[in-house]
Amino acid sequence: MMLDDHRRIIAVVRALGVGEVSSYGDIASVAGLPGRSRLVGHVLAVADEPELAWWRVVTASGRLVPGLEADQAALLAAEGVTVIGNRVRAAPVGRFSSYARSPGCTPSGAC
Repeated sequence: MMLDDHRRIIAVVRALGVGEVSSYGDIASVAGLPGRSRLVGHVLAVADEPELAWWRVVTASGRLVPGLEADQAALLAAEGVTVIGNRVRAAPVGRFSSYARSPGCTPSGAC
């Protein structure tokens, strides 16, 4: 039986697009569950949805899932994400994109 909180988390992860990388905390906040980043990790670990793009979710510092680093890095690299030393360094979209790190910038690159 899936709980409503789990459904909300899965819905947010499903909404992530190709090359979009987010943190567990960001997913929790968007799902209306601020402070529940560990719940996000749990839900992704137990989700029985082969198509769920779990690899697009990392820690706030960009660290990959322990034990799954190679798989996650390969999946992210295929989407144009730069991973160095088991951490996301740059992504086309999301938390690790250049515009997200630059105040006043937009996804189109306008600053």
